[in-house]
Amino acid sequence: MRAGSGSRPSAGRQLLNLTEAGRHLALSRSALDEYTKLLEDLFLIERLPAWGTTLKNRATKTPKVHVVDSGVAARLLRLTPAKLASLDPTALTEFGNLLETFVVGELRKQTSWLGAPVTTGHWRTREQGDEVDFVVEFDDGGVVAFEVKANERVPGTDLKGLRSLRGSLGERFIAGVVLSTGPRSYTFEDRVHVMPIDRLWRPV
Repeated sequence: MRAGSGSRPSAGRQLLNLTEAGRHLALSRSALDEYTKLLEDLFLIERLPAWGTTLKNRATKTPKVHVVDSGVAARLLRLTPAKLASLDPTALTEFGNLLETFVVGELRKQTSWLGAPVTTGHWRTREQGDEVDFVVEFDDGGVVAFEVKANERVPGTDLKGLRSLRGSLGERFIAGVVLSTGPRSYTFEDRVHVMPIDRLWRPV
């Protein structure tokens, strides 16, 4: 697991790197693998597999790890309202990670309710560093992608990963959605939309 700030791991979300974690914790990879499986069996964490490893852009095959209960993740991070109010950059980064974990959990629930089977995962390229937080692929090859941003305003630079994925998929790219803390829903550009996070549970 990728280390976060200081000596604490980033509890919100992270790429699963057992070898690196083993160096920090002085544990073997096999032991860490067993601990990881145990945490999954206890429904404390879940792996989000890498998606799109066959696209022309070389995509990482490393899964992400999300803590199932974002409240537990906040406690592990010791992320308090007072820390957030201080606007400490580290606390704000951890809040962004925590928000991603919460939204991914909600999206996984909702995709499990769909009538047709889908494939889900995250997408990240090695060379360009483009990434998309959550990808849903339908049986016909169509894809809907989601990015999570802990900001009210979404600048064009925040669309880098969605634009790259749209370019790689062409017509298979149905839509990209940036879920933000802002109050409005709008179309930013071709097949890319911005929506408040509460659209996940509130009807439009």
